[in-house]
This record gives sequence, C-alpha cells and structure tokens, in this order.
Amino acid sequence: MRRPLVLMALAAVGATAALQLGAGPAEPLPSLHNGADWHTSSEEQSAAHEAWLVQGSVPGGAGTQDLVTQALLDLRDLTRPTGAVAAGPSGPWGYAWPRDNAFVAVAFAVSGHPDDAWRTLRFFVDAQLEDGGFEARYSLDGSGPPDGRQRQTDGAGWLLWAIEEVRAASGQPVPMDLRGLRNRAVDHVLDLTDDGRRLPPASPDYWEVPERRVTLGTVAPLAAGLEASARSHAAEGNRVRSQQLANAGVELRSVIRAEFGPAYERHGDRGGHDAGTVMLLPPFAEVADPAVLAASRRYVTGAIRPAGGLAPGVGWKSDGVSWTPETALVAYTAAASGDASTAVRWSDWLARQTTAWGSLPEKVLPDGSPAGPAPLAWTAALFVLVQAELADE
Repeated sequence: MRRPLVLMALAAVGATAALQLGAGPAEPLPSLHNGADWHTSSEEQSAAHEAWLVQGSVPGGAGTQDLVTQALLDLRDLTRPTGAVAAGPSGPWGYAWPRDNAFVAVAFAVSGHPDDAWRTLRFFVDAQLEDGGFEARYSLDGSGPPDGRQRQTDGAGWLLWAIEEVRAASGQPVPMDLRGLRNRAVDHVLDLTDDGRRLPPASPDYWEVPERRVTLGTVAPLAAGLEASARSHAAEGNRVRSQQLANAGVELRSVIRAEFGPAYERHGDRGGHDAGTVMLLPPFAEVADPAVLAASRRYVTGAIRPAGGLAPGVGWKSDGVSWTPETALVAYTAAASGDASTAVRWSDWLARQTTAWGSLPEKVLPDGSPAGPAPLAWTAALFVLVQAELADE
C-alpha cells in the first residue's frame, strides 16, 4: 500500500539550488556546485508546495519519503503553465521531450495528481504533427521545436503508454482531446509499422544521436504504445479497435523477436546491449521474456561504471560516467517484473547520488560526484515510479 503523505519540514526544499550544467557526452563533465536558486525560496512557495503535496501521496516507504518528496517537487517546478516539462532546469535541457513528459505524467498520476498528469500530456495536443507523430523536443512556451533536430519516433510510443498508465492510475477516463491525440498517434504508429508487420524507419532514440539502423530503443516503446492503447480502447468499450491494436502489438513483438532476438542488442545482432533491452520488460510489456531478461542482465554487466551506476549502453564511450536515467529505468522494470531485490539495489544506489540539496542528477562521475543537470526530470519521475511499484509489492 502507498503510504499517505506525512507533512515534513520543507525548509530544505525552499533552499534547493541551481546546477552547474554538465556538458554533452562528447565533452568533459564538470561537477555540480550549489549556485543560485532555481526554486524560489519564499514562504509562499513553500506553502504552495505543501498544499500541493497534501492533495496526493508520496509513494514508497519511510526510508525514501524525503527523496520522493524532493523528486515530486522538482517535477512540479520543472513543469511550466503550458504543461511542458523541462528535462532539466536550464540550458540545453530547457526543452520538453515527449519521452520525459510521458514519464513525468505517470509519476504525477501514481502520486495522486491526475490533473497535473493530464496537463503534462495535453501539452502535446497542439504540438502533434499532421501525420500524428512528434518532434524530438519542444520549446516550453509551446511555440514548437527549437531547431531542426531530427524527429524521434519513440515519442509517440511513450505518450501512448503514458496515456493508458495515467488512466489506470487515476481511474479517470481519457479526456476527449487526449483521445484525439491518442488516436492520431496510434494511426501514425500503425502506418510506420504496417499494422505491426515491419520495423519502423531508423530514428534517433534516447541516445540522442543520428541512426542508420532502427534501434531497440525506438521500436520497443512503439510496441508498448500499441498494447497500452488496446487496453485504453477496451476500457472505453471499443472492442473492435482494442482487438485491432492488440493484434498489431502481437505482430510487432513477433517482428522484434525475429529482428532483434535472441541477442537483443541495440541494432539486433550488433551495437552492444543497451537500456533498450529493459524497454521490452514490464511495465512496457505484459510478461518478462526469458531471452530479454538474459539480454538485460548482459546490459547491466557490461555497462556498469566505477561509481556503481550504468552507462546508456555497453557501446557507450568508456569515460567511466554513470547515467541515472538508465540506472533508474533498470530499477523500474525490475520492480514491475517482481524482482524487488534488484529494484531496491538500484534504488538505494540512486538515493546515495543526490546533490547536496537532495535532487537527482543526470550523471555521476567515476569518483562518485554528481554531474550534469540536477534535477533531471526523467530520473526524478522514474525514482517516484520505482517506489510506487515497490510499495505495491
């Protein structure tokens, strides 16, 4: 059972400080420092935080309540009035990715804030492209993409998955405008995959690099999105559409097994194992396929870094840096797959990596120092989701 919120002192939250932005993956990574506030530290803001928290609950046990509380407040502060969630406080992270918003929406839902969850997803109603897909990222004011970065196909899958997760967690029907987004995105995915019978075209994924071959990190979210939308339509009584999407999901899973199994590396039989393997596990799939579980273990073994976390993939550059979102993703899928001990192990590691003010950073240097932006929306959301899954065990 999820623990009801116990009010706690929020003085430390009010003092949450800004980051020293870390560099991209091809540049040196400076350590964080406790700089100027990016949270406002007024009594009024602290009262607003407290009022918002008591509207819902803080998932998890007593040992993680402070960190989950901080993660939730970080997510709230990263969310703009438009519903857009900044990936990080500023700089190159000051944009909204469909992937990040999807996970934040689900975190809001499982913590009892459905209005915030729907608003976070609703940002993409106007942002959705004519073909039903999405850009890689968007300016927070809703004005569109900030540059000509190539589209990322996984965004449609993640948003479809999130819409159903929010519906299930909140017990509320999908709002009509989000049903329109969902239906257009579903048609887009069906188009890309010929109703699940083929892989989609190559696209950048969470690695944020151009790709010539389709990656597991692109196609796995599309399968999850089709299956989630089948459940969503079933809940609305549309059995015909639900069955069509369920069949397409089965077809796409079969194509994934044929094209990526049994190795399940980034590009099938090459590229090394990466976090795309765990995107084929619950809660993104109904069951944990043994071959996928074996591949995910190979990813973890090959991607471990000196500070104890994981790189995005075995083929990632050997700089010794741990990345918190991929580590948190492993914890989340372990918890959802019933492997509580593995989930707790990675959750405990994440809990030891927070900044001085309690936020989760994007990276951890080989010496254990936090680096990159902090808080990072994807990691904060995943940490909340891990605790919610563990609480439901």
